[in-house]
Amino acid sequence: MGECWQLRKTGLYDFHVENGAKMVPFAGYAMPLSYGSVGQVASHNHVRTSVGLFDVGHMVQSNFRGATAAAFLEWLTPSSLKSLSPYSSTLSVILNENGGIIDDTVITKHSDDAFYVVTNAGRRDRDLAWFRQKLDEWNSSERANDGKVEHEVLEDWGLVALQGPKAAEYLQKLTSSDFAKLTFGKSAYVTIGSFTLHVARGGYTGEDGFEISIPPSQTAEVAQLLSQSPVQLAGLGARDSLRLEAGMCLYGNDLDEDTSPVEAGLSWVIGKDRKECGDFIGAEGVRKHLKDGPPRRRVGLVVEEAPARQGAQIFAPSGKDVIGKVTSGIPSPTLNKNIAMGYVLSGWHKKGTETEVDVRNKLRKAVVTPMPFMKPNYWRG
Repeated sequence: MGECWQLRKTGLYDFHVENGAKMVPFAGYAMPLSYGSVGQVASHNHVRTSVGLFDVGHMVQSNFRGATAAAFLEWLTPSSLKSLSPYSSTLSVILNENGGIIDDTVITKHSDDAFYVVTNAGRRDRDLAWFRQKLDEWNSSERANDGKVEHEVLEDWGLVALQGPKAAEYLQKLTSSDFAKLTFGKSAYVTIGSFTLHVARGGYTGEDGFEISIPPSQTAEVAQLLSQSPVQLAGLGARDSLRLEAGMCLYGNDLDEDTSPVEAGLSWVIGKDRKECGDFIGAEGVRKHLKDGPPRRRVGLVVEEAPARQGAQIFAPSGKDVIGKVTSGIPSPTLNKNIAMGYVLSGWHKKGTETEVDVRNKLRKAVVTPMPFMKPNYWRG
């Protein structure tokens, strides 16, 4: 606990401690790893079979507003936002001049001139400085002639994720809104108990669920409301194994500024109309990878005998040639197999390709496997 004093705290820090959380440093914050005697695997399984609540209040929540907000965000990212319908979300990527990923982000369109954007805590300083720099460039250029763009960071706001097959049933009891109509990737302002909150259907586990944004003064009360039985509080341990089974990237492990969205298997976030002629930062590098194929690709692996961890080298079956490296790996509680994610040279990325991974100085067989490793259970109506 000694190092937690200089770490940032979310609005639920005291709530976690009161609930027996083991707090650890993560992305500059003191965050719960697990709670009480509930182990990581038990917590993971509870989310897969019932419902868990995660504090994701370390994430940076922002509003971008103004007549040219859509055009500005279409310059910062390769996504098609103008065609997105109101209260719909998309996963996207913020790119540097070379087409490398500064951060991955979820963008929700409220209207043509209002967007809600969530970015990663570990990239906070880099992202906010980039937003400031690019806003200054935009607002002082002709592109802002129809109206400047304003950026507001929702400092100290809460963000919680209620995840699992029983999440909707639990939340439905607290509201008169019909959650059957709120499908995956959609959001709405909903009255839950006595609170009116921004609720987005989705999450980071592969299960049905909701991400709920909460004003600072209400965060602890809402967390209390959302953590009654059968909900279990869940921490970073379960979050990591759940997201990896769902084939989702963790920035810093699986994504970085030297990786393009094409290499990362995220070409689908690039709008169809923007692949050829989109005017976004990093477009040239991205187009080169789309046209010529990327030099390496993100893949899933199932590893025999022992789990491969971040940094483990991936070899051709001869064991002589290094063809890539693992970026995330765990024993999967749901599949009872060792799963991993990593990058391999193009040509080695096809499903069923046999490779070898160096785990604790011993080569283990590993097979390239499609992701997600488990079938997602999103609510699509």
